[in-house]
This record gives sequence, structure tokens and C-alpha cells, in this order.
Amino acid sequence: VFGGSNEVTVATTVSDPKVAGVVSTNPAHLMNSTAQGEYLAAIALVGRVPTLVIGPVAKGAMMVSAGNGHAQASATPAMGTVIGKAVEDFDGKSGTIEIAVGRL
Repeated sequence: VFGGSNEVTVATTVSDPKVAGVVSTNPAHLMNSTAQGEYLAAIALVGRVPTLVIGPVAKGAMMVSAGNGHAQASATPAMGTVIGKAVEDFDGKSGTIEIAVGRL
């Protein structure tokens, strides 16, 4: 989310409207690649990105912050809280799935 002691920080609340995106572990294109600093993170704003999730997720579900850096499915998300849509189903308690970031 935007805010905290740095430019962005880990989401700690459910459906946070200050959500920024998903931290990318393998960005296809890294904007601001010459930026310098102690706390830099590549934030995926658009595209398919592996994302930590909790709870059941159905393919196509809208994803919102779940706290602790995870996302969760939401049937009725509030404006500004959607990170993207799930690209795959998930039946476990906690895991990683791909989501299409920036899609409503």
C-alpha cells in the first residue's frame, strides 16, 4: 500500500483502499531501474503476477488485500480496493497463485 515510513509498505488491513499493486519477483519491464535507495521494490501495476493468497479463490475472482502482504477474493469489493483478478482457482488456506494485476 502507499504510505508508511517508505513510499510503499506491506498491506496490513483487509480491502485497503491504498493498495499499490503486487511486489514482482521477476518484472518483464522495470521502470525507474536507475532509482537508488535502501528500500526499493518492483511493484507490478499491470500484468500476470504470482501473488500470495489466503482462503479459497475462484478463477476470475476480484482480489483485494488480506493483510500480512496477502490477497483474498472479494465478491463485492469497494471502489479502489481491487488489486486484480485471479487467473486460477485455489482451494487451500495459504499459497501462491497468478493474478492479472490491474484488471477489474
